[in-house]
Amino acid sequence: MDRNEAAPSRRDNIMNKKKKTILEDVTNFYLSSGDYNGKPLHEIEVNNEFIKQIFELVKEELIYVNYGDRHPNPHILAFEPESMNEQLKKISIDGVKQACLYPTSKHLETVINKKDYRGKPFELMLALGEAQLSFKSFDLTVLEQYRNDPRYEYECDDIHGNLYYSEEFRENGELHKKDSVFIQHFSFSYTPNLTKRAVAVFLRYLTDLTPEHQQHWFNKILDDKYFLHPSYAKSSMGSWDFNESIFNAFIEELNQINTMTDLMGKPSLFRKKYSRETRPKDFSFLIRPTLKEFNDFIQTLDKLMSDNLNKAFFKGDISLQREDDLGNRKVKITEKGTISLLEEWLQRVQFQGQDPKVEAIKTFRKVRKLRQKPAHAINENEFNQKYFTQQRKLVIEAYKAIRALRLILANHPRVINYKGVPEWLYKGEISTF
Repeated sequence: MDRNEAAPSRRDNIMNKKKKTILEDVTNFYLSSGDYNGKPLHEIEVNNEFIKQIFELVKEELIYVNYGDRHPNPHILAFEPESMNEQLKKISIDGVKQACLYPTSKHLETVINKKDYRGKPFELMLALGEAQLSFKSFDLTVLEQYRNDPRYEYECDDIHGNLYYSEEFRENGELHKKDSVFIQHFSFSYTPNLTKRAVAVFLRYLTDLTPEHQQHWFNKILDDKYFLHPSYAKSSMGSWDFNESIFNAFIEELNQINTMTDLMGKPSLFRKKYSRETRPKDFSFLIRPTLKEFNDFIQTLDKLMSDNLNKAFFKGDISLQREDDLGNRKVKITEKGTISLLEEWLQRVQFQGQDPKVEAIKTFRKVRKLRQKPAHAINENEFNQKYFTQQRKLVIEAYKAIRALRLILANHPRVINYKGVPEWLYKGEISTF
């Protein structure tokens, strides 16, 4: 072999050593950063040779290039990397000066000792290069341990929540390190047809769990295909501009109706006012879809609807009593039920075309009938996702009924110029799952 043939080989060896050094540097930075960060290049001298080496490492699927143009923080691998061709295209156009480098999953598989992550399955996923804002879905029962244990602060609206060890027990010295739990945010995920609901958490938050609790969650992980709640998905991009939940919308409709009846110069239509902070605890989607929790929800829903109607509202417009002729000059007097009073009062309002009050009253009666079923049954603790589906259908119907009342009252002469309905409620920016 002459010198002309040997020279390229020496250059290749030098190039390979430099590539190896870059790869080791990027890998060590990723694994030792404490948060699985990418290696930033803005403080490194970048020349054409360096760019060529990065280009080849990307082609060999050993390094990812992240420019931070898909997520505002380039220092974490928020999402699954772009395709190799897309990365190479960006290198050719933009270079790498503003990029962060990450080792690929393919490379990490060759250097990670999985035994070092025994009992920490979610941290192992990050160590192996999985995206930090990928989400995992879990059986709903994974939350029961925390919801039912007074040592934990469990907060959840209908879209997202968090949980952590109670400060009270921490101060009392009753905190066991293995039970120190903190999940910054969790949400929910769904099968495409919305027949199944699951708990959803970004992988990054799961790594904050102790090994004992990582195992608890890992044992509840689901393999089925679920999609992430759209509002929670927005949060991955730093946006917390969510649609309101249908439960908060329901409460706001009640309050708007009472405001309108005040403008009419009448007592409030609903006896009790609520806010999102004071709404009944179980007036939300079922965490555990059992017959018992479904029945508890129906009782709460009826208390907010039929039981909450104020008879004083109808006084002076219609009779609050029913007189039945028994013959022989005897008359039986009975108090009218709240639904009957509402139905009779609404008869005074006439519509052309479809009459919204008909469906509204039908829904009031449906909820009351469901509540009147036996409160206890042998199989009341039956776990079945069908109860989530049935609850969702019922709460949508109930919301439409309450909304119909608000729209009817909005046509009253003393209310027609009222502008106090929140824009999100007016526009229907409401999440129904």
